[in-house]
Amino acid sequence: MAEPVVLVTGGARGIGAALARHHAAKGATVVIADVDEGGAAVADETGGVFVHSDVSTGDGTAAAVRAAEDRGGIAVLHLNAGVPGGTAFGDGFDTDRYRRGIGVNLDAVVFGIQAALPGMRARGGGAILVTASLAGLAISGDVFYAAAKHAAIGLVRSCAATLGESPITVNALCPGFVRTPMLEPFVPWLEEAGVLVAEPALVCEAADAVLASGRTGEAWPVQAGQPFEPWRFGQVVVSRSS
Repeated sequence: MAEPVVLVTGGARGIGAALARHHAAKGATVVIADVDEGGAAVADETGGVFVHSDVSTGDGTAAAVRAAEDRGGIAVLHLNAGVPGGTAFGDGFDTDRYRRGIGVNLDAVVFGIQAALPGMRARGGGAILVTASLAGLAISGDVFYAAAKHAAIGLVRSCAATLGESPITVNALCPGFVRTPMLEPFVPWLEEAGVLVAEPALVCEAADAVLASGRTGEAWPVQAGQPFEPWRFGQVVVSRSS
């Protein structure tokens, strides 16, 4: 039986690198897509493949998906690439940084699903996991990061609904504070404040649990010391004429 193929975007560092190592250890062929050349070292370590690509663009995402399809087709797609919002409202608002943040945090999810769906449909199934954030379920000081992550979660839920009874599942992982290079400067302050900081391995465990559940259209908070279960969204009742 051929090894399953797992494509991880943003796989050069942090959660993405942990996911790549985790899936490789379970016997998968891992394809890592990133603009960070450090992804090549993770690919060498895991026996995988590195694709230098900017997944905030349709062409960059398509190149990564082609590389995975050439190796047997994507069984699991981790749309994990992410960056801080990069700017804020006010006099210092930076349009280019805003566009970059939305491009990586949201557009890359759209392009990833769009590129991967045809192959998954042709093979009769697959799983898509989007690394969103707890900031997509709550208030965050990084407003544009939060906006993109809220949008990504809404996209996941609506996309899953449009797929109906399809054997393709789409879910969002929503990590809280995880020890990654992006968070590392803030870890001493967080720990002094009594905030639990999770290791990336916890996100890998959560990914396994979601994949094993067979559920779709869910957002799953991932926090150290908290039970792992899907977020309960409030029910919206549509007004109707009598």
